[in-house]
Amino acid sequence: MLVFVTVGSTRFDALVEATISELVLSTLRDSGYNRLILQRGNSVIELEEFNKENCTIRRHGVDIEIWRFKPSIQAECGQADLVISHAGSGTILDVLRLGKPLIVVPNPTLLDNHQEELASALQILGHLKATSIQDLPSTIASFELRDLVPFPPFDGTKFSQLVDEEMGFI
Repeated sequence: MLVFVTVGSTRFDALVEATISELVLSTLRDSGYNRLILQRGNSVIELEEFNKENCTIRRHGVDIEIWRFKPSIQAECGQADLVISHAGSGTILDVLRLGKPLIVVPNPTLLDNHQEELASALQILGHLKATSIQDLPSTIASFELRDLVPFPPFDGTKFSQLVDEEMGFI
């Protein structure tokens, strides 16, 4: 089973480091995942064995592929049995529209808390699980696909109404 982890185009060293830690890799392995693809963006990895542009390695019973960027992550999301992501709105919507199980980890180093707000709202609706770096292993271990509520298909009228309401037009 495959886990795809993405941090988008930004730098989220803490999520990248946590993902390749013994604790998270062991938790993934014990949960039945044997492959990990990690899109690291501009993140810096302290371990020299991972500090190449592209890297493939086996660690703690998990086959790991790491790379910085590709023109699209659609294929990786489509193949994944689980996606773990930063809480960027574009990535969240893309993954949920594919119907993939999603764990999001908001980046606490960002200037505002929009990632935290979005992750919390979508978790309350049941579409994903939100967690912190510290709680990532326990969230993976307790993750239940059957607990997720399918994300509704896109309806442009609802979005435009929401924007109009937020902007004070109605």
